[in-house]
Amino acid sequence: MAFTGDFMCSSFKQELFEGLHDFQVAGDSFKMALYDNTATLTAATTAYPGAGVGGELAAAGNYTQGGEALTNIAPTLDGTTAICDFVDEVWGTATFTAYGGLIYNDTEAGDPSVIVCDFGGAKTATAGDFTVQFPVAAAATAIIRIA
Repeated sequence: MAFTGDFMCSSFKQELFEGLHDFQVAGDSFKMALYDNTATLTAATTAYPGAGVGGELAAAGNYTQGGEALTNIAPTLDGTTAICDFVDEVWGTATFTAYGGLIYNDTEAGDPSVIVCDFGGAKTATAGDFTVQFPVAAAATAIIRIA
């Protein structure tokens, strides 16, 4: 398996200070692309590499290259930690295997990367739902959090 963990992309951290990403409900559009075990996505990944590049799943089995649009949940505070989350993503009637995903900003030029998600091994759907369940939106668990 080429995935080596979950990462908040380093370039994303800098871009937050530059005001590039808008996570509000009516803000930027974020997508999640899915990858096979040949992908080498890390914290150094700066952008979505393009359809079918770098181990992205082929367009088949109800997967479309470029991934699916995510539904933003308004950023909030949990104590002193800022958190941001997405609604769980479901690919219906799916037939494919993925090892991980890349969340990226589809609104901004160059499709800057946000988060690399390692599924911890092969996750397969066969003519059923393929669901990416995001962690609970809390200070210790949210997919995006700044403490």
